This record gives sequence, C-alpha cells and structure tokens, in this order.
Amino acid sequence: MSGHSQFKNIMNRKGAQDKARARIFSKLAREITVAVKTAGADPNANPRLRLAIQTARSENMPKDNIERAIQKGSQTADTTNYEEVRYEGYGPGRVCIIVEALTDNRARTAPNLRAIFTKKGGSFGDTVLFNFEHIGYIEFPLNVASADAMFEAALEAGADDVQTTETAHEISCQPNDLAQVRDALEKTFGTPNVARMDWKPTVTAPVTDLETAQKLMAFVEDLNEDDDVQRVITNADISDDILAQL
Repeated sequence: MSGHSQFKNIMNRKGAQDKARARIFSKLAREITVAVKTAGADPNANPRLRLAIQTARSENMPKDNIERAIQKGSQTADTTNYEEVRYEGYGPGRVCIIVEALTDNRARTAPNLRAIFTKKGGSFGDTVLFNFEHIGYIEFPLNVASADAMFEAALEAGADDVQTTETAHEISCQPNDLAQVRDALEKTFGTPNVARMDWKPTVTAPVTDLETAQKLMAFVEDLNEDDDVQRVITNADISDDILAQL
C-alpha cells in the first residue's frame, strides 16, 4: 500500500472515530440535560444527574460540554421537552430488539427507526417485551470490593441477584427497589458505573452463523447512529465461535 493510501485510510478512520465520538457526546449531553430538567442541577441531590456526569467523564467528555448541558437543562427559556420513548421489533435472525430513545419529536424518531428496521430486514412495531423481564440494574467496577463483599452488601440492600464477572459487579433488583438499592450501595462503594431500569432476556435468540451475526451488528450500529437513540437491547445469544470471527 502506498504512503498516500495509508494516510487516506488513517484519515478516513480518524474521521469515523471523531464522528462516533461526537455522537456519543451528543447523547450524553442530552441525558445530562434531561436529568437536570427532571430533578434539578445539584448532582448531590439528583442521582440521575450524578450518574450521567460520571458516565460523561468516563467517556472523556470535555468539562465545558458537561457544563453546557447542565446549563441548558437549567434554563427556563429552553422549552425543549424530551420524552423517554420505547420502540420494539425484530432484527435479523428474528432477534428481539428494544430501542430506548430520548426525543423531542416522536414524528421524527419513529419514521427514522422504522426506515432502519425496513432497510435492514427487520420488523418494526412488533411487541417483544414478553421475552424480557423488567429489572433494576446496577453495575460497579471490580476494584471497589471483593465478590463476597459486594454480594453481602447488595443482598442486605435489597437486591435479588449479584453476579461478579471478569469486568464488573452486576446487581439486579426489582424495578421499584432500584433507588433504595442504589443509594445504599453508593454510600459504601461510591457512584456506580450504571444504575438504570433494564430489560433482561428470559428467552434468547441463538445466532449461529456469521452472516446473520454480521447483519445484526450492522443493524444495531445503524440504530445507535440515530441521534435520538440512547440504548439498544437485544436477546441475541451469539456463540463464542461467531464472536471470535466478528
């Protein structure tokens, strides 16, 4: 490969990375703004804002961007109202898809998502929630506690289950208990990496061939590129062999 081609590839890759980074910052800023509008600009009194700020910092979002997002949420002159909206459907391989969005215009978001589902061979609008359980989910980094210490503290706080993986302590609880469990654990271990309502698959969709897995990954990536989309949840069960090839 010539030096010119190498440089061009590097610049194209850098451009794609910068675009992805800007998209992440935009989504984080929107979450911060909504958190402020919901419960005020004091992180000490607003757990959602506190977590949103920590998440933004973990993604190396500049301090100025965080402060602008807080300021926007605090301004009474800003009449932008974001709604938390959920969409459902099927993706490649009949994998169940849940899309959580923060939007100021449903008339824009729904058609955009429908177009992605249609283009990628999915089915938009089908109910899939019966394949998931609604839970409260909290995640802490491994270095805050041993597995045993986290297990004991979480159960004492009211959690239903604790799993310590290679990367994190994962705690689940009843949705109505999320605030109670989060607050109790935060006093001991600090602000968690994640604290949210979540959807845990009760039925999984096996993905056993590379082509379907590639289509699914591209589909989820397209959904995440939409500015209104905050999270995409699936019940895909991709085999280790396929993951290694991906």
